[in-house]
Amino acid sequence: MPKMKTKSGAAKRFKVRASGSVKRSQAFKRHILTKKTTKNKRQLRGTTEVHATNAASVRAMLPYA
Repeated sequence: MPKMKTKSGAAKRFKVRASGSVKRSQAFKRHILTKKTTKNKRQLRGTTEVHATNAASVRAMLPYA
């Protein structure tokens, strides 16, 4: 049986925490920043958890994580 392949795009975007939850970075922070408020841009910093409805599909893309 061949090895399962990790989706390389998902490996760059997600990390699995020790608790099993999946960490992701925030979107909407790359360009067109002039029309966004300072408060909005500040709250988009850092990382957050993948929503429960999407967690199973992300874990399927990362079979060895």
